[in-house]
Amino acid sequence: MDKGYILKEIKRTAEENGGVPLGMARFEKETGIKKYDWYGKYWTKWGDAIREAGFKPNKMQSAYDEEWLIKQLILLIREIGKLPTVGDIKIKSFKSKNFPSHNTFWRLGNKSDRVKKILNYCENKSEYQDVIEVCKKVPHTPEKKDEYDSKEDDAQFGFVYLMKSGKFYKIGKSDFVERRKYDIGIKLPEDLEIVHKIKTDDPSGIEAYWHKRFETKRKKGEWFNLNRNDVGAFKRRKFM
Repeated sequence: MDKGYILKEIKRTAEENGGVPLGMARFEKETGIKKYDWYGKYWTKWGDAIREAGFKPNKMQSAYDEEWLIKQLILLIREIGKLPTVGDIKIKSFKSKNFPSHNTFWRLGNKSDRVKKILNYCENKSEYQDVIEVCKKVPHTPEKKDEYDSKEDDAQFGFVYLMKSGKFYKIGKSDFVERRKYDIGIKLPEDLEIVHKIKTDDPSGIEAYWHKRFETKRKKGEWFNLNRNDVGAFKRRKFM
């Protein structure tokens, strides 16, 4: 991956975002440029890449502040009237690009930890009485784990996909391949089709495996110029 191309993409996406450079996770989602494409090669921090592109890194680009994450949960609690589940957070993140992904909230711990931190933040603040009431209604007894409260369960729903547009193939990862196809497809001049998807408990690791395997055939980002044998090798894997 060429350094100049990455800088060009930082500038392009920043311009489309009102002059504000994207955070690392959103930049990866928008461009397909992974951390391993630049980390240890050109920069050791995403903020350094942002600076070299001519911007000033903002607070949220390095790491989400815990208090800021709590405030995001509070806003969502008020919006839906209950403690958000992973599904609620995924929907909100999908609809609002500025809202963190569900995985980001792991910094706050499990459900019980999140409730405690929200209550501690709202303590002695009368304006948050509605949020306090919602949190107090959350059962303290052990509940059935959902995908938000179990990293192993969450990982089981990951996929590494192979898509084709024109003569080029894209290899990426997603929890929802069909939705990812739609997001990518609306930006392309030619139709995009899902060739195959591999179910895996390690989406990042398996994606990196295929990227490395086809490294010599990489065009830009996650796009590759693959032949029939390459595609056949990918399609033979149902689970990794």
